[in-house]
Amino acid sequence: MERNHRIAIQGVVTSVKMAKTIVVTVSTERNDPLYVKRVGYSKKYYAHDEKGEAGLGDVVTIMACRPMSKLKRFRLVSVDKKALAEETAAAVEEKLEQSEGVTEQKEAE
Repeated sequence: MERNHRIAIQGVVTSVKMAKTIVVTVSTERNDPLYVKRVGYSKKYYAHDEKGEAGLGDVVTIMACRPMSKLKRFRLVSVDKKALAEETAAAVEEKLEQSEGVTEQKEAE
């Protein structure tokens, strides 16, 4: 087994409030055995950002590394796509929910 064969994941930055730490939300889908449908879900990862390159809403690539703290097990590899404008955390969460298909139906009003 190769030593440097580490997991790399791409996701959206949802928080930059900590020093040298970002929270990356990774959305994906899997088959639900009961309903026999594709169901979207997301998972949050804490990643080390030494230089503070990533901003809120950026699409980034993170890679597994040694444990750096209680929660940090990943490090920032690259910022793949910068956010167009400074967005609030609520706006980023809303976009993630829309991409997962968890939007609320308000057409009845």
